[in-house]
Amino acid sequence: MDFRLRQATPEDAEAVVLMQTLAHEECYPHLLSADFFERRRATIPERVARRRAFLARDEPRILAFDAENQLVGYADAGPGREDDAPEALELYSIYTLRRTYGTGLGAALVSAAVGSGPAYVWVLENNPRALAFYRKLGFQPDGKRNTLPPEWEALPEFRLVRRAQP
Repeated sequence: MDFRLRQATPEDAEAVVLMQTLAHEECYPHLLSADFFERRRATIPERVARRRAFLARDEPRILAFDAENQLVGYADAGPGREDDAPEALELYSIYTLRRTYGTGLGAALVSAAVGSGPAYVWVLENNPRALAFYRKLGFQPDGKRNTLPPEWEALPEFRLVRRAQP
């Protein structure tokens, strides 16, 4: 599958929110309730407004487009957000649509967002596909766990870290 990557702009906010909403529906139906997805759809306008400001930053906000110029993936990164960050750089999120799985798009997005050096990412528990993907890219669990806020149905997550290579 051919794809093109570029830095997002605030004008991409609606497309990003719509693509992420679809990606959540595709990859988390076994983890989240139907009510969760209904609430996410109902809050698209507010989420677009918040996303606009987030996309205005210079940090990596990478979009992936297919050969038909459809948005099929997104990754973002920046400074670690917690006091005990194991590395300076955090991969905040990466989402691709199901039809791109196995094409190398996910690895290309991670590379564009955080390179191949040290970084960390939080992953939902009971998400074996994501765990296998990150392990293939050199990320390993470091033992740190967390629980998402109630609007994310308090799902448990754990942290994966990719350390500097000697």
